[in-house]
Amino acid sequence: MWISPELAETVAAIIDEGSFEAAARHLRISPSAVSQRLRALESQLGRVLVVRSRPVRATDAGAAVVRLARQYEVIGHEASIALGLERRDRMHVPIAVNADSLATWLLPALEAVTHEHDITFELLREDEDRTATLLETGAVLAAITSQRSPIAGCSVTPLGATEYLAVATPGFIERWLPHGITSEALAAAPLIDFDRSDDVQSDWLREHGVDPVVPPRHYVPASEDYASAVRLGMGWGMLPPVQASVSLELGTLRALGAPDLSEPLFWQQWNIASPSLLAIRESVVSHARAALSQGERPI
Repeated sequence: MWISPELAETVAAIIDEGSFEAAARHLRISPSAVSQRLRALESQLGRVLVVRSRPVRATDAGAAVVRLARQYEVIGHEASIALGLERRDRMHVPIAVNADSLATWLLPALEAVTHEHDITFELLREDEDRTATLLETGAVLAAITSQRSPIAGCSVTPLGATEYLAVATPGFIERWLPHGITSEALAAAPLIDFDRSDDVQSDWLREHGVDPVVPPRHYVPASEDYASAVRLGMGWGMLPPVQASVSLELGTLRALGAPDLSEPLFWQQWNIASPSLLAIRESVVSHARAALSQGERPI
């Protein structure tokens, strides 16, 4: 069964924009035309594609249509380039990324691609354990993920591993850990988590025989702000070396000791014959392998 690119694009616009009205503005058609296109495709497929909630969301069948719309867009862009046709819009590439990669090495990799390719990026920040879900739903064309097994229709490339060091300020250590890293002291010392899905600090505590539920914790859900909170002495936390090294050299942070932990990362993207996507993968892999550890010590 053939699905019209126009109808698939309409479903993707509804999901991306969050409402029929916003999709209409994006597509420059009326809201009633958006509804008519959606009904036509749902009738053709015999499936409900969109849950009419606020914001709207895709059903499983709708997610498959959104993936198809992304593929149509990429293939159409590459064909227009090959044919030498004018194209008003640049290729738009949504990518799911984890916060630490975004804060440290990823942006230079993407900037390098824009020198040779007419591309804009939309970066959707999510925990590396959950970025793969955005690929499955069609929300993104590629993702930095901790999932090493390929999602259906995607290729996987190892990037290396983000290392994490347990650190705290001298003042924090003097107040909360004056007699060393004991399980009793760690149970009372405040720690900083990125968000409620962050388990790096919890894994480090378990290695020291501490129930991670017990210590008090702050939540700071932005990578640079998280590092700032650790440097201010709000709590101890796990930082990548690139964010901790200068402070460690200056003595404004101190390492709490082993174990250092690492999170293996992978690049997954759809299997589409696209020079632009190939260029993105090559740049991301090159920058990641220069910035990340290539010897995994998994968390």
